[in-house]
Amino acid sequence: MHTNAVATALKSISLGQSLVVDNLTMIPLVRRSHLDTSVSGLDYTVLDDALESGSFEITEISEQGSVPDLRVVNRGSQPVLIVDGEELLGAKQNRVVNLSILVPAHTELTIPVSCVEAGRWRARTRSFISAPRAQYATGRAKRMAQVSFSMKVRGERVSDQAEVWQDIAEISDRLSAESPTAAMEAIFHLHGVSIDQYVERCRPVDDQVGAVFAVGGTLIGLDLFDRPSTLRKVLPKLVRSVAVDAIDASARSERARPPHDAVHARAEQFLAVAADAPQHVTPALGLGEDARITAPGLAGAALVLDHHVVHFSAFAL
Repeated sequence: MHTNAVATALKSISLGQSLVVDNLTMIPLVRRSHLDTSVSGLDYTVLDDALESGSFEITEISEQGSVPDLRVVNRGSQPVLIVDGEELLGAKQNRVVNLSILVPAHTELTIPVSCVEAGRWRARTRSFISAPRAQYATGRAKRMAQVSFSMKVRGERVSDQAEVWQDIAEISDRLSAESPTAAMEAIFHLHGVSIDQYVERCRPVDDQVGAVFAVGGTLIGLDLFDRPSTLRKVLPKLVRSVAVDAIDASARSERARPPHDAVHARAEQFLAVAADAPQHVTPALGLGEDARITAPGLAGAALVLDHHVVHFSAFAL
């Protein structure tokens, strides 16, 4: 019988005190236990730390390259966690990762990605570096739903690349973020000062392992990790992701902020729906299993190892 690791993980956390920055609300997901234990004894490192150590490398799969695929080599002694939506810069074009992956130690993998720079196909560097952000949250949500559909119907971990490009073009136009190569990073560069203010004020609290985000009272989604140390390292990327949507909403004069209790109630309902939602479980790319979560108005995905959630993300659609 399949264990619902997502439901178990969500039962192990509680909603903390909301942090409000302008029209963005972050509700910390706080672990009820104060023990910072690893998942079934597994230790791993996050992408930025692995790249900085020199033990991890990301390149095109060949000299010719392939838009939806990249090559990763983990020469280190620990698995490396790559989080859904993390942006990779360089090589022939910038990409975002299509799903969360635990790359085993001493392993080479081909990983699925989506292009977020439609107007470039020429090498700037041999290897990729990690951007200090994830794809903006509404884009993550749409891409996640696309990948889940592709996995269920065709067994492929691919997005609708044309839709990804179109969505970037539309938000770039709204936010006046022009780029000669239609790069998503132009949005983050143009609005960098405002985005950094969100990051500065959305600090993690004790025992925080995740966060629910809302913009103008509209629930955006959540990310949940297995330990506070991972959340602390990845949280700035996630805040930058949602900050773009907050800035976009402000530009469209969508600044309404409902009472604190109303946002909390919506978050609690969202967690309950995610816990009970049907799952499509397949072997993960790398370690563990990939559980895709589907329900009306919700898209989610969990990377599960030994019946424990390493990373779970879910978005309102």
